[in-house]
Amino acid sequence: MNDSSWGAPPRAGYWGPPDQGPAQGAAPAGPAYDAHDALYPSETQPMPIVPDMPDVPEVPQEPMPSAASQPAPETPRAPQAPQKKSAGRDLGAAIGVGVGLGATVVASLFIVKAVFIGVIVVAVVVGLWELTSRLEERKGIKAPLVPLAVGGAAMVVAGYVRGPEGAWVAMALTALAVLVWRMTEPPEGYLKDVTAGVFAAFYVPFLATFVALMLTADDGAMRVLTFLLLTVVSDTGAYAIGWRFGKHKLAPRISPGKTREGLVGAVTFAMAGGALCMEFLIDGGTWWQGLLIGLAVAASATLGDLGESMIKRDLGIKDMGTLLPGHGGIMDRLDSLLPTAPVVWLLLVVFVGSG
Repeated sequence: MNDSSWGAPPRAGYWGPPDQGPAQGAAPAGPAYDAHDALYPSETQPMPIVPDMPDVPEVPQEPMPSAASQPAPETPRAPQAPQKKSAGRDLGAAIGVGVGLGATVVASLFIVKAVFIGVIVVAVVVGLWELTSRLEERKGIKAPLVPLAVGGAAMVVAGYVRGPEGAWVAMALTALAVLVWRMTEPPEGYLKDVTAGVFAAFYVPFLATFVALMLTADDGAMRVLTFLLLTVVSDTGAYAIGWRFGKHKLAPRISPGKTREGLVGAVTFAMAGGALCMEFLIDGGTWWQGLLIGLAVAASATLGDLGESMIKRDLGIKDMGTLLPGHGGIMDRLDSLLPTAPVVWLLLVVFVGSG
């Protein structure tokens, strides 16, 4: 602090007028005077002048490390128990629905063949409804459902009554009906709508027609039962082995849940089941033919599952529907059955004839 901050001191014994100094008998205001200065002005001394201190450069100091800046010592974590693998679905509901569907199908298969044809038609129509609904919701593709449903039902019945020729004719007429039906709406999006419609007609009802073709043989009920059993056994083997031992992904970009170990399980289970079915259920069949059919079923069922997974990934959905608790929709159960039907039908015709 320098002296200019204090002001100049008055002369000793000065008693000036009010406008030039403090009033007589009053102590001058300001911090430079006290009561003793007012009583004895002659003893008033100026405050000592303190010279300015030269600027001393400050030595920078490193900041002291604080507790917050220091990393806290890691506390050892208690070992966690390994988590159990989850199937991702309600397993109880899935088993209950699967048993119920299987009982209905088998009962209709061995009681009256026409009833089983009706079951196929219902599954085809519901599957077409699910597929076309998801296409419109997610992609804005309006595949015409009415000609698809009518043509799909006709396709299954024609295959059962008239054989492969009837199925092909019904398929061609269904595609034509899709093209004509879509002409009643504006032309925008016509190409993608009719393309999706023809694809849906081939993917669902035409492939399902091969189940009806199997049923036309003398031992048709046993052939259809073999087809159903081998597809279910393949899926079961893939699930059981893949869930327990699966480590290497089969097609991670399409279906992350499928593993190579699961594929081995599907092939093993299907080949064993095929040998048993051909030996004990199919007239004129042998065990080695069953091994080949089981191998083909495992391959076609896996490809069918991957194919529908590809469609669902493109649409951005997990399931095609919610009709079957624990399973999703009808199409989620038909995914491996549809491409397997023509494979089993063809191999049975080659090995034991059309019956």
